[in-house]
This record gives sequence, structure tokens and C-alpha cells, in this order.
Amino acid sequence: MPEGGYRKKTFQLENLRAFPAGIVETIGTTFSILIANRVFDAGSLAKASLVALPSLGLLLSLFVVQAVRRSGLSANAMLAFIFVVSGLGFTISSLAGDRFEIYLLGMVIALVTMTLNVPLFSQIYRRHYPDKIRGKLFSITAFMRKAYAIASAFLFGWLLTKSLAYYPVLLAVYAIASFMMAGCVMLMEKVTLSRSKRVKLFDAFRHAGQDERFRKLLTSWMILGLGNLLSFSLFVEYITNKDYGFNLSEGQVSIITTVIPEACFFFCVLLWGRLFDRVDFYRLRCLINLIFALGIIFYFMGSGLWALYIGIGLHGVAKAGGNVAWSLWVTKFASAENVAEYMSVHTFLTGCRGVIAPFIAFPLAASIGPTWVAGIGAALIFIATAMLIPDLKSRDRDLPHPH
Repeated sequence: MPEGGYRKKTFQLENLRAFPAGIVETIGTTFSILIANRVFDAGSLAKASLVALPSLGLLLSLFVVQAVRRSGLSANAMLAFIFVVSGLGFTISSLAGDRFEIYLLGMVIALVTMTLNVPLFSQIYRRHYPDKIRGKLFSITAFMRKAYAIASAFLFGWLLTKSLAYYPVLLAVYAIASFMMAGCVMLMEKVTLSRSKRVKLFDAFRHAGQDERFRKLLTSWMILGLGNLLSFSLFVEYITNKDYGFNLSEGQVSIITTVIPEACFFFCVLLWGRLFDRVDFYRLRCLINLIFALGIIFYFMGSGLWALYIGIGLHGVAKAGGNVAWSLWVTKFASAENVAEYMSVHTFLTGCRGVIAPFIAFPLAASIGPTWVAGIGAALIFIATAMLIPDLKSRDRDLPHPH
């Protein structure tokens, strides 16, 4: 079958994997912190660490691709290994009882490994999905994954409301879901990378040095990501800290921070997938950036609940587009053999900003206020967007870059 040809079996298995992946997604967004708070009464440093662990996994994903090249393992085998280790981490946490250190140990293993897989999946999508419908196929799976995530969040929330003693059951479900994902990737047609006997840990960064377009996009994305993450880190803090003038119920907070953005993501991701296939990438990225910036402006600088609703809704719409673009953009710029390496550089830098942004945002908000932090974040997004405007005139920007 030709490079980039459609593998129907991969698409079917990805849609099957959407079920356990949607379940596991909820641990990072909600339940790792909720369990740490309600069950173990964890301190702020421990909670900040839990928030940062998935970003640490993205940072370390750079080295996973190099490990695949050095070992000669298929991308599928490495992915299965990662998911099994993640499942073992959840298993350890499920056995913690009332000992927070055991819970934290398991979470470190599970949450870090949970995001190590991203570059390898990008390689599979490049090999198994055709260029013309890659965004469409990815967004269908993302749509299903989000549906399962929303349903899981409601179910797990209800279970913990009944009794916090059920938390080991949740973690056991996460472990089973991880093992299911390992099975799904092993059933896919194998994807291999050319083996290299001499692999340098940061070797993938040579692409940033050699490819000017890639380097410029990485720089723009770094500025955009910092602006977004500075604001995103304060979404919950802004409406739950009484110092900022809000007096919202837990139900209202849940609606604003979870229900509205997740619903907007759910309803918009299919549209963004089709736009990814049909619209010039630079125009698409600029549109997503502007929606992110508008969402921040409404949320932090508007007045009243309606501004919070509009702002967080715009964030959910942009997040859906950002998820598609973030996951697939390297498939438009890298040669087939180098997709995983391009993506590993991208995820490494994403992990760097994801780890540092919360530790900048909170102290800054305490000193100058969240509105000013959000203003800085929006300004950074506009700067990142302005960097891309000159490239809108380039005719060959969407062609795969030859190497």
C-alpha cells in the first residue's frame, strides 16, 4: 500500500481506543487533583506537581522517538509498552489506601507516561491516513473520545459524591483502560522508523536548525502557548478565589470550567477537522489564535456572568481547533520518515512551557492581578499571530518539506 494510504483497520481501532482514551483523559483534567484534595488533603506543591506531570511527559517524549530509532522497536510496540507502564502506575495508586506517598508515586508514573505517546501517534497518522482526509479522520475519533470523557466525568463524579472510598475503583478503571489502549495499538499495522546505531538525545532538534519554516512555527507556537497557558492556569482561580469578587456556587464553577468548554469542543471538533484538510494551515492557525485571544479578553476583562460564559465558550471552540492543529500540523511540514521527530521537538517545547507557565501565572496574579496576567497572555497570542502573517503569501507553505 502506498505511503499515506488509508488503513481502515487503524481508523476502526482508533475509534475503539477512543473509549478507554476518553476515560483516561479525565484523570488529568479533574480527578487526580480532586482525589488529592478530598481524599488526601494534599498540599499546594503536591497539587502543582500533579498538574505539571503530563507536561513533563510531553517534554520527555523527545527521547521516546530516539529510543525507538535506537532499539529498532516498532512505534506500536513502544506505544503498548508506554500504556502498560501507565496502567501499572494507576494500579499502584489504587492500592494506596490512606498513604498519599504511594498515591503520588503511582500518579507520577501514570501521568508522565500518559503523554509520552503523542509523537508516535503522529507518525502512525502520517503513515495510515491520507493527506486529504487526515483531519477529518482524526476529528471523528476526537469527537468520540470527548463524548466518552464527558460521560466518564459525570459517572466518576457521581461515584465519588456517593463515597470517597470508591477512589480505588476509579483508579482501577483507569488501569484497565490503559491496558485496553495497549491492545488496540498492537492490533494496528506496524509502523517502523529507520534504525540508527548512533542516536543523540537532542538529535531531533537538527530539524529546527535546518528547516526555517519549522523553526519559525515553533517560535510562534512557543509564544502562543505561553500566552494561552498563563491565562488557562488562572481560569479556575479567577472565579473561585473570593479576593477577585466572585461568589459562585460549586455548580456554577463546574458549568463554567467544564460543561461549557467541553460541550463547545464536542460540537466544533468535527468542523475543525474538515477545515484542517481544506484551509491553508497558516490561515487556520491565525483564526484559532484570534478566537483564543478573544476568549481570554471576554473571560477576564468582561463584566458579569455572560462574559464568563462567552469567554469560556470561545476557549472551548478554539481548543477544539487547537487540538486538531496541534496534533497533526507536523504531517503537513515533515517528510514521512521524520514526522515523529518533528512532533517530538514540538511536544518537548510544549512540555517546557506547560511545566513553567503555572509557576509564573500564580505569583504574577497575586502581585498584579489576574486581569493583567490575562492581558499579557492575550498580547503574546497577538504577537505569535503577527509572526505568521508574512507567510500567508508563501505559495508552497503547505507542501511536504523535502529532505
